[in-house]
Amino acid sequence: MLDGLTNWWDALELWLAQRWFPLQFVLVMVVLVPVCLGLAWLLGRVVDQVATWFGPTRGQDPPGGNRH
Repeated sequence: MLDGLTNWWDALELWLAQRWFPLQFVLVMVVLVPVCLGLAWLLGRVVDQVATWFGPTRGQDPPGGNRH
């Protein structure tokens, strides 16, 4: 199974490397931009969830008191 995956990846890499550079750039951006945006969204959700677990609950003062 891993041999099939590595052969597919090598073929894809070779195909991409043989393309004209502006086309390479567009193809990579079409894949990377959505992946990076998705990962950033997911990371933001995880950080928000962890912050709610460890942060003060509603009605509690934040650590250090309420400084206005």
